[in-house]
Amino acid sequence: MIEKAVEPNDDGLEIAKRMAEEEEGMGRRPKGWARWLIPSIAVCWSLFQLSIASWLIIDSTFIRSIHLAFALLIVYLNYPLFKHPKFGIAYFSATDRIPILDLVISVIAAVSALYIALDYDGLVMRYGAPIMRDLVMGSALVILLLEAARRVIGPALPVIAIAFCLYAFLGPYMPDLIAFKGVSLNRFMGQMTMSTEGIYGIPLDVSATIVFLFVLFGAMLDKAGAGQYFIRLALSLLGGFKGGPAKAAIMGSGLTGLVSGSSIANIVTTGTFTIPLMKKVGYPPTKAAAVEVAASTDGQLAPPIMGAAAFIIAEYVNVPYVEVIKAAAVPAFASYAALFYISHIEASKLGLRGMSRAELPAFFKTLVSGTHFLVPILMLLYELIVVRHSPELAAFNAIWVMAIIMLFQHPVKAYMAKTPLGPAFKAGVVDIFSALASGARNMVSVALATAAAGIIVGVVALGLGQLITAIIDTLSGGNIFLMLVITAVTSLIIGMGLPTTATYIVMASLTAPAIVEIGGFNDFIVPLMSAHLFCFYFGILADDTPPVGLAAYAAAAIAKSPPIPTGLQGFMYDIRTAILPFMFIFNSDLILYNVNNWPQGLLIFAMACFGNFAFASATQGWFVAKNKVWEIPLFLCVTLILMRPDLIASLTGIPHDQRYWVYAIGMAIFGLLYLMQRPRIPAPGAASA
Repeated sequence: MIEKAVEPNDDGLEIAKRMAEEEEGMGRRPKGWARWLIPSIAVCWSLFQLSIASWLIIDSTFIRSIHLAFALLIVYLNYPLFKHPKFGIAYFSATDRIPILDLVISVIAAVSALYIALDYDGLVMRYGAPIMRDLVMGSALVILLLEAARRVIGPALPVIAIAFCLYAFLGPYMPDLIAFKGVSLNRFMGQMTMSTEGIYGIPLDVSATIVFLFVLFGAMLDKAGAGQYFIRLALSLLGGFKGGPAKAAIMGSGLTGLVSGSSIANIVTTGTFTIPLMKKVGYPPTKAAAVEVAASTDGQLAPPIMGAAAFIIAEYVNVPYVEVIKAAAVPAFASYAALFYISHIEASKLGLRGMSRAELPAFFKTLVSGTHFLVPILMLLYELIVVRHSPELAAFNAIWVMAIIMLFQHPVKAYMAKTPLGPAFKAGVVDIFSALASGARNMVSVALATAAAGIIVGVVALGLGQLITAIIDTLSGGNIFLMLVITAVTSLIIGMGLPTTATYIVMASLTAPAIVEIGGFNDFIVPLMSAHLFCFYFGILADDTPPVGLAAYAAAAIAKSPPIPTGLQGFMYDIRTAILPFMFIFNSDLILYNVNNWPQGLLIFAMACFGNFAFASATQGWFVAKNKVWEIPLFLCVTLILMRPDLIASLTGIPHDQRYWVYAIGMAIFGLLYLMQRPRIPAPGAASA
């Protein structure tokens, strides 16, 4: 029944798959000998990354240089200059071959990225006084990097980077408020291409040493079939509940999001199954697609991976990686709990039921069938959280375990089915090499995003940091509330055209220090972790913000729903996530700051969930029955009490160390709202009627 219900036989699914392939680096499909060139380079890149994680010891600058060179090489070989023919010339948009021009440019780009490694000693000696060759190679790197980013990511990031570069040179001619002393070409190129303060900065280092391994691990899981296993497991567990397919979509996307940094990839993996099933049980196409959008987008919030940002946050904030996991845990899981709650509300509004047990796979049979997928994931979590190995070592160990599983899963199935073992072993080897190539392709956009964002970070490091803080302070009038709103809106706008990792890097570089400083001006302490997570959250929310949200377009293609209404509905579901950053800026308990015992942490988590439930009821217009207008302020009051007990305690004169008693007031109002709405609960079937 499941297979028939979700068989991918429509054009919408193909559109969504093409979107995912474009995001994952599937640009050209050349014929002849060239068809092996890009996969071979991709496999070599993966093998290099595995080598530096195990036995190969080289300078970190060399690692960043080689990492970027591989990414640039693949981009110019894989992505045409234009997606569609321009001026009647098909040469620059060819996808069935690699033009000679792109072959030449790919080599030049790779050499320009490797230049810092090829002449490292000379560049160190000449830092601050580059010769003409340094300037030529540096200029080539900046130009070709921005063009590569345009081909892969789109024009937004290159345009922003170019604007910052121009500002660095034209600063003296700007109005007084934004005037800057400016830089010389020598200093600019030294900062960007001859040091680790620009293109080769911290973001690219994290991409080269940590993120690649996690993306590769995710690609191996996907090639092995773990994505399909997760969604079937979620369906077997939750499909029978009210609105079950929506709940299964949320759980499946959450599990997939543990190792995936792509909203679109999540949608194609899980939405292929869940969107048709949601429509089957009665969800309108727009709402079915919107649930999948919200679930897949928020997959990047979930520790321990959080896309690529968790590792970059750890470097920027200068804390152990496990501290980032701790800080992100309560907001992320409270957000997911609220999304489950919203799916239940929508099912109640529509009077929906779950799927019959006969339509669903058996839970224990499904669980056992994919237990081998859980082994490397559990090992990864064990090494990260319990043993506390470095992220790169934990990922490397999980990868070799995953490789063994991929090598032997087909032979084990063949042995049990009494079929030949030779072809099964061959299939396992092919899967491994396919995953190595896929992992490298998936990394292209991350590597370019971190490198191109490094240009912006480098310009800020040239001396703009204090100026930006002063500008933001002036725009917000020194009001931290207004400043947070400006930061949130800016993140949403910038994030419409950028990957979430790049959005986070740009906004964290520009605004995170300003949030902390302006908070200090107002005698309010903002932990640096809170400021960075604030930027990260709104960068992710931009993924489904109309009119650009690509995740909404992918889900709408599968559901055959209009993209803009789908994006708007998905954003309405994600509003419950949007309030969390504002809350943890002012209530650092929500990121477990200085919270070091389990009972206190679990209490904060439970109350954050109920606070998010109350906010979801206020925004969705439903609790256990349709809300009365005058009930909405009460739900918002519950949200404020449960998420800001410190504020309520200060207003009522309760000592700060006894602030958790305020939770009782919020839960009492929540219970009262339930009793008030209980007589209005619609009879089964009445809502849909």
